[in-house]
Amino acid sequence: MNRVFKYYLNLFVIVFIDDILIYSRNEEEHANNLRVVLQTIKYRQLFTKFSKCEFWLQSFSFLGHIVYIEGIRVDSQKIEAVKQWPRPTSPTYIRSFLGLAGYYRRFKEGFSSIASPLSKLTQKKVKFQWLDDCAKSFEQLKTRLTTAPNLTLLEYSDDYVIYYNASRVGLGCVLMQRGKFIAYASRQVKVHEKNYPTHDLELAAELNLLQRR
Repeated sequence: MNRVFKYYLNLFVIVFIDDILIYSRNEEEHANNLRVVLQTIKYRQLFTKFSKCEFWLQSFSFLGHIVYIEGIRVDSQKIEAVKQWPRPTSPTYIRSFLGLAGYYRRFKEGFSSIASPLSKLTQKKVKFQWLDDCAKSFEQLKTRLTTAPNLTLLEYSDDYVIYYNASRVGLGCVLMQRGKFIAYASRQVKVHEKNYPTHDLELAAELNLLQRR
């Protein structure tokens, strides 16, 4: 399906397996974009089931997110799943939890630094011991996700600002535009980076955010 719509991907089409998402800035543009997609489907002799199609939506659920006119937020069903998540009892369960929490890391400030105690328990040759810092990390990640802010969609034609913070533990950044949050980005410091001077760590934090956009 990506090959079918390769000329329109990231312009006004997103494809995930057999789901086709069409997005636009206004109704006139959306009508044109919708026409292009339907004509492409017809030209390629593909078929869609009308009962599974939805048109002219102001908000919708997509890949665990609620997308609406003003921005994007975490799907409430995922928030409930995190609230009910039991304390991990093995590295495997920690990886599962971090996988879900990490999927929404763009909504959480300082994700990597907060998750550091849990991440260490997933490393080889590290004895599994659920200490106070692990419990604190687990609860903080749950709280951060269940109270995650709504994010605004980036306007590429407008200026934006990057705020960053760097330490020997983790790198963090937030992308903002017109005073609104666009996305957070963070990661743990790599072994070879621990000897970097502060300004190099700060540049690494900025680069980490830009590479995720």
